[in-house]
Amino acid sequence: MNFNRYVKIPEVDLPDRKWPQRTIEKAPIWCSVDLRDGNQALEVPMNLEQKVRFFKYLLKCGFKTVEIGFPAASETDYNFCRYLIENDLIPDDVAIQVLTQSRKHIIDKTMEAVNGAPNVVVHLYNSTSTLQRDVVFGFGKKECIELAVEGAKLIKEYINEDDSDTNWILEYSPESYSSTEPDFSVEICDAVCDIWKPTPDRKVIINLPETVEYTLPNVYADMVEFFCEKTKWRDSIIVSLHTHNDRGTGVAASELGLLAGADRVEGTLFGNGERTGNVDIITLAINMMMQGIDPGLDFSNMNECIDVYEDCTGMHVEPRHPWAGKLVFTAFSGSHQDAINKGKKHMDDTGSAVWAVPYLPIDPADVGRDYEPIIRINSQSGRGGVAYVMEQYYGVMLPKSFQRDFLSIIKEETDHGEKELLPQQVFDLFDEYYINVMAPYSLESFSEHAVNEKKSRVDAVISYNGEQHSISAEGNGLLDAFTRAFKEFTGVDFSIGMYSEHAMKSGSDSAAITYIELKNHDDGKTYIGAGVSSSVTKSSVRAVISAYNRMIK
Repeated sequence: MNFNRYVKIPEVDLPDRKWPQRTIEKAPIWCSVDLRDGNQALEVPMNLEQKVRFFKYLLKCGFKTVEIGFPAASETDYNFCRYLIENDLIPDDVAIQVLTQSRKHIIDKTMEAVNGAPNVVVHLYNSTSTLQRDVVFGFGKKECIELAVEGAKLIKEYINEDDSDTNWILEYSPESYSSTEPDFSVEICDAVCDIWKPTPDRKVIINLPETVEYTLPNVYADMVEFFCEKTKWRDSIIVSLHTHNDRGTGVAASELGLLAGADRVEGTLFGNGERTGNVDIITLAINMMMQGIDPGLDFSNMNECIDVYEDCTGMHVEPRHPWAGKLVFTAFSGSHQDAINKGKKHMDDTGSAVWAVPYLPIDPADVGRDYEPIIRINSQSGRGGVAYVMEQYYGVMLPKSFQRDFLSIIKEETDHGEKELLPQQVFDLFDEYYINVMAPYSLESFSEHAVNEKKSRVDAVISYNGEQHSISAEGNGLLDAFTRAFKEFTGVDFSIGMYSEHAMKSGSDSAAITYIELKNHDDGKTYIGAGVSSSVTKSSVRAVISAYNRMIK
């Protein structure tokens, strides 16, 4: 790796930083930039119909500020802005946000685009980093400040002359804030505020973009805290964050930025945006929810969220995407499966209202997911996972001996096929190896007759290799009597070592399943089998025959 070509971004001199001792206690003001940052990063930008659908969905999620585009830079963005306004699609409590550079003709076009909207955030920006000043624009700090101030004046003049009912909100971004000298960032932002003259009752937004993620999240947090402490307008501004994900730590940078004093976050659903994307607001919001904080946004139907996102953007949510991917609540590992199974049972047994299940930081149901895909069966699965699938899907509560024995069959099947087994395939294997074992012996019919209060007689018809045989014996109850008759018929000495049965589902149509362990007295080994019937007595007899057939194979 050619690391010598790169130099470390200077850190902030902030020896008395306070953010490490703070905690996030409430949700920030949220602003979606899906229709601007997100849209401009798509290979095929959204059309009008997709934009409208996405805009309506963002409102459904609870966003009160949505950046809808750069009206002066794109006729498509301009027309979309006008469409929302002229079709009265913007609720009175929602602000649309529009981006503009600090140039008169761009500002004029922007103000024309938003005419008639109820609430508008006019988002002014210019690049401030040393690299941008030196390489792209070829000017110094003085010219950079003059450019920002000129734009601020033009916007203020327009608003002062406006006689409409529009509620104007002003925002300024020193683009590439995290790669701009901290002192200069404060200077240029204060210069803009000197023009706009915000008050505690009418604040402006100062957005601190990590346009390209160059620093560690803690360094970005230092820069945010530095700004909050040094600006002279702190009580009259809303400090906003806009982090990207080039280093893969966009979420962490925003969370630490909130600890550092920020009030607002701009981001996108699933982190869609330039290069590796913007910060993912869904991850941020659910991170807060799992800490017991109301995020102020509703992602309780994650499947709908994914559908809207994928349909409108043409992008896809990765299987391991935090909180949303199709595999994030899935356990293949045997030890994980066992812990999840026990955790869910413990919650059911205790009736706890507080979610606490190993390996599941949140309840999948809280984001609209069900429990079906939580545990999936492959070669890495353990008996706890197999037991979970059988119980959750089919109401089959496997005894420990069955779990151990069945796991070896599962592993052989998954190793041989190099595949995952679906729940129905798992049940079919159990049925094949333990329930539906009808050769060489099978039960044709049986009847029970009381001899006295303690004894019963069983008369049964058994088929052996296609030939039917009548058997009969007395015993202490049905199972003892049938076992005696069957032992006499086969000539093999065995006894029942374990017996267990339960209903497979609730209701009048429930089926009974019986589990049997037979001990062969000749070789001392134990063999297991199961039987299923609407009758407990019949399921018990079938279980004995299944176990015996497995014993003589």
